[in-house]
Amino acid sequence: MAKRPNFLFFITDQQRADWLGCMGHPVVRTPNIDALAARGTIFDDFHVAAPICMPNRASLLTGRMPSVHGLRYNGLALPDTANTFVDVLAADGYRTASIGKNHLQPFLDVPSDRAGETDHKLIPEAWKPDPATYVEEQPANYTATAPYGMKLPYYGFQHVEMVTGHGDRCGGHYQQWFRDRCPDWQALSDPKNELPHSYTCPQAYRTPIPEEFYPTTWIADRAIDYVKDAAGEEDPFFAFVSFPDPHHPFNPPGKYWDMYSPDQFEVGLPYEAHQNPTPPMRHLTEMWEQGVVSRNKQAAFRADPQHIREAMALTAGMITMIDDQIGRVIEALKVSGQLENTVIVFTSDHGEYLGDFGLLLKGALPFRSVTRVPMIWADPDLGQGRSGALTSTIDLSATILERAGLEPYNGIQGQSFLGCIGTQAAHRRDLFMEYNDSGPRLGFNPPARMRSLRNKHWRFTTYGGHDWGELYDLKADPCETRNLWDDPRYASAKAEMSMRLIQHLTAQMDESPLAQKLA
Repeated sequence: MAKRPNFLFFITDQQRADWLGCMGHPVVRTPNIDALAARGTIFDDFHVAAPICMPNRASLLTGRMPSVHGLRYNGLALPDTANTFVDVLAADGYRTASIGKNHLQPFLDVPSDRAGETDHKLIPEAWKPDPATYVEEQPANYTATAPYGMKLPYYGFQHVEMVTGHGDRCGGHYQQWFRDRCPDWQALSDPKNELPHSYTCPQAYRTPIPEEFYPTTWIADRAIDYVKDAAGEEDPFFAFVSFPDPHHPFNPPGKYWDMYSPDQFEVGLPYEAHQNPTPPMRHLTEMWEQGVVSRNKQAAFRADPQHIREAMALTAGMITMIDDQIGRVIEALKVSGQLENTVIVFTSDHGEYLGDFGLLLKGALPFRSVTRVPMIWADPDLGQGRSGALTSTIDLSATILERAGLEPYNGIQGQSFLGCIGTQAAHRRDLFMEYNDSGPRLGFNPPARMRSLRNKHWRFTTYGGHDWGELYDLKADPCETRNLWDDPRYASAKAEMSMRLIQHLTAQMDESPLAQKLA
């Protein structure tokens, strides 16, 4: 590349690493992402900082862990004062855009200060109220006909085309466009008009919205427009193209609904594969056996094998639709003459149990299905191949900044893995993850507080307030089917990982701002 590179950053929502053709999936078809991987580097051991949407997205943009950047669990907002690597790019002259799902602020019409919950206290919180109001993603802003004018820049993004929500009920600028373009939008959005089908899986919904009006297509269309417009600009761009799928509900539109059959899929890791299930696993199983259904549609749950296969088939349809749209965007980049000066990244914000141990969705249990996500870096100036380096979502910020020739800000915790691209270089010895829940789920009460450390040999996990935990020998048991926590033969490994986790916990302090030097 003769000049500063462009960055085209694709991210999906709730997609585990092994659900791509290039990652070895035997059924799901992803030819465009596979072609991207063939000319780039696949990271086979890339994990999230937190296996939940909002905290991990904030960790991606800030390069900092949730307990440091402040967006600790879903329903909070990334503080308005937080810098992101996008801010750094913009300060150096990059044109920055977010197209699709952002989810750094709640997209529910609720007060950001949780007023009313602690009215009996003279001072309800440890912090004085933040003067910023976090309402940019709330539905009320997008009820008018004219496109909502967001306060910009938005966490460093100078251009934003917002999508909130999931499935065919997405809001934001997409919803305003949908209402304008479809005179029958109300009928298309009415659950009573669901198309007929034979699926019985919870949250399987056959949307009547045509493919061309579905959010995945709209996001690709907007990205194509942005890429075309960028061709005539002198300054490089960073475009964050974020698809809300394949997150549940399971509702691929049009031909993608029956593109795959449940009969094509197998539940390779059933509940019975785990030799000594943990208390949350047993709790979810008891709920399932008693026919108890959680009212929270975001919480993980046990499902029978047929429902899991149905969810797999519909998830595959959503993934192939995303792949088709990514192919369109990359073709537009190529036609515009910018392909050879653009770094293309593909990843996801977290994974999905998708049948592992009989579970669907995601939660506090950090099995590899929810922590390991796809990561592809396609760079015209760097090598191709596969990397086994242990890498994290928080490392993307430092890597992108180094590739752009820029220094990170003080307090960033991410470590650039640029030297691993196209090489067999190692990166992290251990990878730290955390999960904080906003409410009691999976049998946890109070809400779960999980801290986990993973390396090439072990996965060690503790849960705040509980005397049980998890220890897995990943060399002997890569599928994490036997918990060694109480096995006295592994006491030394447990002690070593405990000490290593303590070191990581000790490092979870905000190093920003720097102390003033004394005279």
